[in-house]
Amino acid sequence: MADEELHETDSNDQKDWQNEVKAEETSAEDAKDVAESVESGKSDASEDEDETYGVDMEQVQAVLNATADKATLTPQMQRMMNRQAENTKRVEETIKGTKSNPRWFVPVFCAFMIVGLIWCVVYYLSPTGSWPIPNIGAWNLAIGFALIMVGFLMTMGWR
Repeated sequence: MADEELHETDSNDQKDWQNEVKAEETSAEDAKDVAESVESGKSDASEDEDETYGVDMEQVQAVLNATADKATLTPQMQRMMNRQAENTKRVEETIKGTKSNPRWFVPVFCAFMIVGLIWCVVYYLSPTGSWPIPNIGAWNLAIGFALIMVGFLMTMGWR
């Protein structure tokens, strides 16, 4: 152990600081070039994207909004427009077919649960358990819990 050097280093393990500094300078220059190209014209980038996909994005928006003229569209765009129309029709039919509860339904089940809770609280706070109905004792709790359960069961039918 005394024969080994404590701070032995290998030249391959050391960082090459000159190459690292050069790489940072080139990445900073690349970032400046990208920023300048973005500032010079954002429309060039969107035109490049349109050329990449071969489809004008304004035309796609017109198809999705159903404002495009079908005669001027490619067959693929016509199929896409037809699919969009079918999906819209299906959603509208689904919305028409949904059932909903009458307006009084939610207030009634909320009222049942609140009245049941108040019934139980009044029983617990009354002296000798004589309220809300005297002479039935702990059955007041059963009535309160029954009211709460009726309200809870009504929530299961809520749409």
